[in-house]
Amino acid sequence: MKNKVHVKKGDEVIVISGKDRGKSGKVLEVSPREGKVIVEGINMITKHVKPRRMGEPGGIVDAEAPMYASKVMLKCPKCGKATRLAHKVFADGSKQRLCKHCQETF
Repeated sequence: MKNKVHVKKGDEVIVISGKDRGKSGKVLEVSPREGKVIVEGINMITKHVKPRRMGEPGGIVDAEAPMYASKVMLKCPKCGKATRLAHKVFADGSKQRLCKHCQETF
């Protein structure tokens, strides 16, 4: 069974629930099998990194953790609102993503 996620890599999204609610960022990675996304600057965790090579520093680094895709909504580039997607199908069979509020294409 193929799992679908409503956002793609590079999309601008707004977080709608959780500790980072209201923040927006760019989608860095999408994992459809798990239904999760990684958003730039959102859901930050501290990670303890061990030095791997001689002279390479170890320590504590901040990194983005995956979050469920259902916690984010696409941000319209024109109106700036969190929006659900609509699809417009053309005669040649191609699809275009639209904003539900202002009908702007993505």
